[in-house]
Amino acid sequence: MKIACLLGQGFEDSEFRIPYDRLKKEGYQVDVIGAKAGEELKGSKGKERVKVEKSIDQVKADDYDALLIPGGQSPDHLRVDKRFVDFVRAFEVGGKLIAAVCHGPQLLIAAHLVKGRTLTAWATIQDDLEQEKASHFINSRSREGREVSAARSRQSRGSASTTKIFAVYAPLRWKLQSERCRGHEMRSARR
Repeated sequence: MKIACLLGQGFEDSEFRIPYDRLKKEGYQVDVIGAKAGEELKGSKGKERVKVEKSIDQVKADDYDALLIPGGQSPDHLRVDKRFVDFVRAFEVGGKLIAAVCHGPQLLIAAHLVKGRTLTAWATIQDDLEQEKASHFINSRSREGREVSAARSRQSRGSASTTKIFAVYAPLRWKLQSERCRGHEMRSARR
């Protein structure tokens, strides 16, 4: 299974690192996709530095099974670039899972994918969600259809914060595992 991770400058360090490491540990291929392959991206807290593995021009949504959008300032930078917005929209059209954390729904808003949906997002983009007629919850997590979103609590620190951020990725792992099992069953049936 291949997962696309959209990342730009100022991403939230833990919202990238925790799911990235966990998904890799579970055996998934996770490609860091940015504006320019080889570019070094820095997290907003200064704890993480990540090299873009593939540029947005080198990838197609059809090549991936799921999309991960970490929060921080990254989604705001990426949503002004039509290539990233179109990439996100293609996941929805393809019926693929999208996991957006904290500020991640900014890319969903730019792709016009939030109307009538229930999402969780950071407090500063609640008005954006309301303008797009989306339902929202602050400091929670939500799953509607193929979209999974989560916001980080200001009161959360340390391991509690890690647990809340990671909670959104469990449905992604379960969905991908069930798809992996269905694929295995189909291959076994053909034998």
